[in-house]
Amino acid sequence: MTAPRLFIDADACPVKAEAFRVAERCGLHVFVVSNGWIQLPRAAFIEQVVVDAGPDVADDWIAERVGPADVVVTSDIPLAERCLAGGAQAIRPNGDAFTADSIGSALAGRMVGEHLRSMGVATSGPPPFGPKDRSNFLQALDRAVAVARRRAAG
Repeated sequence: MTAPRLFIDADACPVKAEAFRVAERCGLHVFVVSNGWIQLPRAAFIEQVVVDAGPDVADDWIAERVGPADVVVTSDIPLAERCLAGGAQAIRPNGDAFTADSIGSALAGRMVGEHLRSMGVATSGPPPFGPKDRSNFLQALDRAVAVARRRAAG
């Protein structure tokens, strides 16, 4: 039996504090992965991982380690796809879950946005992050942890 773990793609994650509260309550080990040092609470269940700078280095570190009993918090769509392929769950900081059914359209939307920007078209970007997003995230993380626990149990 593998205990569920939480991986946070941390460089631009606005819900680290919320994730830490859930992890502490649920007894999860948390890996906070970033390209640089981040001020974090000192707690035995929180492990900071600072990777070398470079494209996708943090993503690679996470994707190479996740398994079916793990949850990943990320806004990065290609990383979410890799985590899903590894059997893990992936959720955005706003609480939206990446799923096998939704990842294809998310990747397609990302490619369309990149293409438009490369042509000089201004795109709007994500909406502002607010209290409702934090609430949605907490609910989604609780659901994901419940699923991870079932998977870990076998």
